[in-house]
Amino acid sequence: MRKSLLTGCILFLLAAPAWSQQGGLLSLLDEQYSIDHVTNAFKSPRVINTHSMEMLSPGTMDFRILHRFGDISRGAYELFGLDQASMRLGLDFGITSNLSAGIGRSTAKKEVDGFLKYRILWQSTGRRNIPVSVVWVSGMTVNGLKDPIGIEGVQVKFTRRLGYYHELIIGRKFSDRFTLQVSPTLIHNNIVANKLTPNELLACGIGGRFKFTKRVAFVWDYTYVINRFPPNINYNPLSVGFDIETGGHVFQLHFSNAVGMNERAYISDANSNWLKGEVRFGFNLSRVFQIVKQQVF
Repeated sequence: MRKSLLTGCILFLLAAPAWSQQGGLLSLLDEQYSIDHVTNAFKSPRVINTHSMEMLSPGTMDFRILHRFGDISRGAYELFGLDQASMRLGLDFGITSNLSAGIGRSTAKKEVDGFLKYRILWQSTGRRNIPVSVVWVSGMTVNGLKDPIGIEGVQVKFTRRLGYYHELIIGRKFSDRFTLQVSPTLIHNNIVANKLTPNELLACGIGGRFKFTKRVAFVWDYTYVINRFPPNINYNPLSVGFDIETGGHVFQLHFSNAVGMNERAYISDANSNWLKGEVRFGFNLSRVFQIVKQQVF
């Protein structure tokens, strides 16, 4: 009995280094029963115009500067659009790993916007294999112009200045290089130009990212508006650009035919024609700060 017990102890000691090299029995169990969530599908909570499937970490604040110049087609006299500019300043905050909120102010229509963003499903492998991430975004905008309907002296109630949007983002990171998402969207405007213009607009966006190097990626987003009126004088928003990671910043250079930089604006408002060179050069700058220390258990 003692001899067999001693032999067993010796065999265990001899096998211990091999187990430690492979992580041991516990690591094998962890690998089998752990959940590996997909991260860095995008390097920012936005693709270019649209929200992305990416979420902020809990306790982090994302300070965003979105800047877009005028149409390049205006020529040398307007310095190819650089003499004009529109911008949006925003603050986004990660409340939990699946919930964030944000607020911003745009020069276009002096509009203030706010949103809540909630992740319903998180793409993962391991014990829980979920093939896609699903994120819901709801936002509200307030038109800050003195004359939002273009008629001087006419008083407009605050409620009529409001607009709303709801967006469902379904995305998948297919590899370390490639991510793709689609985003059905509903827009509601309390003020419209005329009786023929619908208060509700239905749209579907598509966006993606292709990573070239460790710090540079090509990004794009396009939104098709289903019931726009009139359809032949306004154009769907298309944006293409490059994300450049520089330490704690994500710097993005892009071209777009849209002036607005929130869902209500770039879907509802007039956009330009890419085929006529009516394209705007712009940049987005994102700086993330950890303002609440994460709890480690």
